[in-house]
Amino acid sequence: TTLLNILAGFLAPTGGQVVLGDNAITGPGEDRGMVFQQGALFEWLSVEKNISFGPRMKKADKDQTAARVEELLRTVGLAGFGDKQIYELSGGMQQRVALARCLANDPDVILMDEPLGALDALTREKMQALVLKLWEETGKTVILVTHSVEEALYLGDKLFVMVPRPGRIHSVY
Repeated sequence: TTLLNILAGFLAPTGGQVVLGDNAITGPGEDRGMVFQQGALFEWLSVEKNISFGPRMKKADKDQTAARVEELLRTVGLAGFGDKQIYELSGGMQQRVALARCLANDPDVILMDEPLGALDALTREKMQALVLKLWEETGKTVILVTHSVEEALYLGDKLFVMVPRPGRIHSVY
């Protein structure tokens, strides 16, 4: 989680620097999107308004944003749920909204902090398949933190095993 927060630009590294492309990461940027362990959704906004939040803040074209939101709702399996409130959704559905909100900003890198950890087994499998499908279709870099070895092996093409105190990379597979 700390490493993801550094990659996201929420925290500064205690030593060295993190570089994405040719640019040092010194703060949050639209080239990186974050999907948190808990959806971190705006409870007072509908599903549609949550997903369109980033584009609306960038003052993107309303019609294009609406079309993109509908496309993302279909992509994450939530077509027809745009007008629902967040509290009306299951945990898995909320995580799909969080993923769609991230994708709406079209980041180059998607950072995922144990986004599937709190889901039941069946929902987790469906979400793993969705993440894998999105990665294959978009070609975006996805950095996923998980404590599940099976999940890492299924979703990853490069695995970094970390050890605590002090946090460091122990092995790369």
